[in-house]
Amino acid sequence: MIHVASLVKDFYSPASWGQILRGQLHGDVVRALDGVSLDVGEGEIVGLCGPNGAGKSTLLRVLAGLVLPTSGVVTVCGADARLGSVAQRQRVSYVVGDERSFSWRLSGRQNLEFFAALHGQARQPGRARVRRLIDLVGMTDCADRPFREYSTGMRQRFVLARGLLSDPRVLLLDEPTRGLDPAASASLRVFIRDDVVKAHGRTVLCATHDLGLVKAFCDRVLVIAGGRVTAAAAPTETARLLGVTE
Repeated sequence: MIHVASLVKDFYSPASWGQILRGQLHGDVVRALDGVSLDVGEGEIVGLCGPNGAGKSTLLRVLAGLVLPTSGVVTVCGADARLGSVAQRQRVSYVVGDERSFSWRLSGRQNLEFFAALHGQARQPGRARVRRLIDLVGMTDCADRPFREYSTGMRQRFVLARGLLSDPRVLLLDEPTRGLDPAASASLRVFIRDDVVKAHGRTVLCATHDLGLVKAFCDRVLVIAGGRVTAAAAPTETARLLGVTE
């Protein structure tokens, strides 16, 4: 479902005043991904772990078609992720843990109906889809409250519901348990694994620092550091590979 070979992504640092005066519009080259290669099979749940700045989020954004790679091969669901077709984007969903595009004045339901319209869903089918997703994420009783009144865990469930609007085959999760207390994090882990992923056979690549999520959720783990995949292991080996104590 996901195939990446020799992926390189370069960015440019901001230009200093001196560089601007010399006619340079950008600073030095910063290599975020340096020859990344990996494969994720259909229905597999793979964790992506590593220090801050290792390139995890950049990799997910490239797979989602939001960032173009500098070089390399990137295919998702058998299609070239660099082309960014509408059909391709509907098969892949990028879910960010600190999502901020929800309107805090609108209710959770109104937010999802708005995003369904952006997905091109007609009004009545879109509303029906939103109702099913609200029920799936267990937010039926509070779906009509203003978004600003929700706890962090409740907001995360709506973020997941938004990511499922197009019924994607591949989920790219970026820190889905960020900011959650231990109880809310544990609850969300079980919900994602059983209701969102396993029940529908979705393929998942999840970037996270949450070792509890890795152990409870992932089939295997890839460790990324300095823009490169440095190790692959079972979830129980993640802490040792990262050099941390659980």
